[in-house]
Amino acid sequence: MKELEYPFDSDYILKKKKSLKKELLASNKQFITKNIAILGGSTTSDIKLILELFLLNYGIKASFYESEYNKYFEDAMFPNQELETFKPDIIFIHTTNKNIIHYPELGDTEAEVNAVLESEYERYEAIWEKLFQTYHCSIIQNNFDYPTYRLFGNKDATDIHGKINFITKLNMKFAEYAETKQNFFINDINYQSSLYGLDKWADPFYWYMYKYAVAVPAIPSLSFQVANIIKAILGKNKKGFVLDLDNTLWGGIVGDDGVENLMLGEETSEGQVYTDFQKYILEHKKMGIILNINSKNEESNAIAGLRHIDSILKPEDFIVIKANWNPKSNNFKEIAQELNIGTDSLVFVDDNPAERAIINQELPEVSTPNMEIPYRYIEMLDHSGFFEVTNFSKDDFNKTEMYKENAKRNQLQKSFTNYDDYLKSLNMEAEIGRFTPVYMARIAQLTNKSNQFNLTTKRYTQAEIEETAQDQLHITLYGKLEDKFGDNGVVSVVIGKQDKKRLDIDLWIMSCRVLKRDMEYAMMDSLVEQCKKRGIEEIYGYYYPTAKNSMVKEFYGLQGFDKISEDAEGNAIWKFEINETYEKKNKFIKVEE
Repeated sequence: MKELEYPFDSDYILKKKKSLKKELLASNKQFITKNIAILGGSTTSDIKLILELFLLNYGIKASFYESEYNKYFEDAMFPNQELETFKPDIIFIHTTNKNIIHYPELGDTEAEVNAVLESEYERYEAIWEKLFQTYHCSIIQNNFDYPTYRLFGNKDATDIHGKINFITKLNMKFAEYAETKQNFFINDINYQSSLYGLDKWADPFYWYMYKYAVAVPAIPSLSFQVANIIKAILGKNKKGFVLDLDNTLWGGIVGDDGVENLMLGEETSEGQVYTDFQKYILEHKKMGIILNINSKNEESNAIAGLRHIDSILKPEDFIVIKANWNPKSNNFKEIAQELNIGTDSLVFVDDNPAERAIINQELPEVSTPNMEIPYRYIEMLDHSGFFEVTNFSKDDFNKTEMYKENAKRNQLQKSFTNYDDYLKSLNMEAEIGRFTPVYMARIAQLTNKSNQFNLTTKRYTQAEIEETAQDQLHITLYGKLEDKFGDNGVVSVVIGKQDKKRLDIDLWIMSCRVLKRDMEYAMMDSLVEQCKKRGIEEIYGYYYPTAKNSMVKEFYGLQGFDKISEDAEGNAIWKFEINETYEKKNKFIKVEE
């Protein structure tokens, strides 16, 4: 919904929140459901309502628990049957500088100031540790916004008695905790309030009248940021850019103006704008965001532009380059197909409003930010929150190379007339084992990102993955795959729950980039082996259809399961009986257990 994309009209959202919710619920989105608890140090009712809208727009249907006014500490630290029954997947702690109990006194020594700082911090650390121990879920915690006044003026930032100095140190201690704790995320209201304008953010009218620590007009901005963290935790981030060239990555039209006359480089103000934008895009590639080109141009001109002496981005930085005179909507679909990802995973970056309008019409699921003012390009993409980072895995840093290696595999396949010979030529090796801490972030990513190969449609946060791994009633398997072209990383995940001599598969997912390479059979072989060790005699698999996973409708049949039921909606139950004569199905992958 465009009304909920940056830059949004906060007043409109606040006024139309009921009708927007109704429209979102009536859409054809495939929602995932999660329980979210909001523990507030001030009034949070409108925060909950607006947060719900942004989450629905991301395809997340949330049920909420909301603490009573300023009862965040009590709800966290003391037994709470209602919250325990609610079983939150994510807890958001909405505290602000209004919830700081003690500041340094003017006559305090440095040791006394440090003691006050430790006391304030330890209260929050105790909350976090208690919540992790009790609920085993992800936690989002606000850091602290600055007060709107400075008793010492500018020295408030450097004197140990100043509130600015104190909050800065307290925020750093929050950040240090976040650096060392999985499933703990900071919502940076210190940055958000400065961006919004501190006097407006903390307008005292809303505090004294309604006990809103964040002014009501600023609530959509706050809620949008929290929603971005939640959708990142749940694997709802975008995966890449599809970029135009002329007047997007450089100033001018390469086919008309010539490469030598493009606006790029440090010599002119216009050139600096596009150079800085290219640097910004390249930084995304380094953190695993895939880059692609969709340009109305001769391919030779496009490549020449990217070879410009001052171009930061080079042809090698892109996975797919479509430079032709075909409709950009067609090119966009082809790019997604070649990458084997959904069109909704890519962001279309083009300065031409007519081209954006066509994409909006033909591919309404695609995000098309308004790239109208070149010196605002970075701001537009950055504030949209397409790539909110919660965790990095090794696979993220290698994403571009992985896609390029996959293109080489596809090219090699075309040279073989016999598919078995192609699989043999890959020299594949797999590592399959129980969930291990080193891969937890990637396993959580995969459980949330895979849509086409996800049989039960279940989604897991990293906290849930870690809890499942510790449960002895669960069989958990991850699968890594390497071949002569490179390391595909963790590409498959299976979770099953044991009930005496029966195993129910809660989750079976696999990255589509390794589909039909025998990895699904290798995972089945390992699953059967684990079941035998536990004395399990039957495996039950479940298929729940979605708009995207029809490709695996008959997956269990291919694995040797028998279908025992199927309802009118296509929900099916399959059964596999384990016997001692089970023959391994994997033929082409060397497996290391």
